[in-house]
Amino acid sequence: MNRRAFLAAAAASSAAPLLAAQPKDKVKLVSSLPRTGSAKGQTDGIVNAIKMAIADFEKVVPFAVSYEDLDDATPQTGAWDTDQETANAEKAVADKDVVAFIGPYNSGAARVSAPILNRAGLVQVTPSASWPGLTKSAPGADADEPGRYRPGKEITFFRVCPHDASQGPLSADFAANDLKAKSVYVLNDKELYGASVAGGFKTRCEALKVKVAGDEGVGPGADFRALAKRIGAANPDVVYFGGTSQSGGPRLARALHAEKVNCPLLFPDGCYEPAFVEAVGADVLDEMKVFVTVGGIAPAHLKGAGAAFVKRYTAKYGKAPEAVAVYGYEAAAVVLEALRTAGKKDRAAVRKAVAATKEFDKGVLGKWGFDADGDTTLQPLTVAVIEKKEFRAVKVLGTK
Repeated sequence: MNRRAFLAAAAASSAAPLLAAQPKDKVKLVSSLPRTGSAKGQTDGIVNAIKMAIADFEKVVPFAVSYEDLDDATPQTGAWDTDQETANAEKAVADKDVVAFIGPYNSGAARVSAPILNRAGLVQVTPSASWPGLTKSAPGADADEPGRYRPGKEITFFRVCPHDASQGPLSADFAANDLKAKSVYVLNDKELYGASVAGGFKTRCEALKVKVAGDEGVGPGADFRALAKRIGAANPDVVYFGGTSQSGGPRLARALHAEKVNCPLLFPDGCYEPAFVEAVGADVLDEMKVFVTVGGIAPAHLKGAGAAFVKRYTAKYGKAPEAVAVYGYEAAAVVLEALRTAGKKDRAAVRKAVAATKEFDKGVLGKWGFDADGDTTLQPLTVAVIEKKEFRAVKVLGTK
């Protein structure tokens, strides 16, 4: 090119307007969790982890992703509320930027939001709602489960956490094989979650020829001291309580301690939280063996990307994440990867990409996928003992 041509080209170039970077389409993730009440400690971890996942995927997702943290609890109850969960689901459906709903925390709340979201074709991924009937026909499930959560026919409800159909039986395996229990006393809080895990525990104990010395439902108004006396008279090797910190777990432990019923106590992951430890109290925990299971792998047992996440979370928030926070990250990660795969702001495309998740290894739990029911193919259970007011994982069950 001669000098005159070069100068002409340069002038034309300088006169042309600079091409501005095109703004990314806006999409939104919402979560619906009890942000008021005693579960706030655990849901804080889920929310923190969701934010970390969004930051991690920001460069590979071709959208500007915002996040809205919705509360499905009320100050009056300190727990999830049907009207509030309904309102959150309807708000998500009405907001055209929303492409995924993370949550809820509770299985009962999932029964409320799942059909609303399904009718709108809005994908839902829960980190913790573990009632088996949400995804499959299972013992104890209603005759119309899970069909009633799929009025639009396609599956929109998915979960990254193990379901209760595995937690109860694996807990029974631990009681029989590790605690050497020959007899057990089984209790449940008469709630969906508690009855589910207790039912699975009892059925498995019977299959293992472990005597079920008692099987009772205990509501919030139960006389726990009288209950403890009945349990003491039955003299079981292990007491199992299907329920949560809020539905009587700590009261049971304290009543049994007061009545000097000192056999090991076994609780499900509804009690895997600091609120449970504080409510039971050091005086009881110093003198009794209290075990709590948690669906999934406890953070201390994670390897590779999981261990790196625990380290990053601890550095960022000043304390190690609880197990449910890990699953909060995984729920957000699988949605964000689906957004990347779909490549367009379209609820149907995102739902389809989530449903097609196989061999997923871009989160923190290792490699897994969703089965045909929307359940994760990973179904492990961690058993922890409470020592010095801390949960110490002692065994992981259900791994290959």
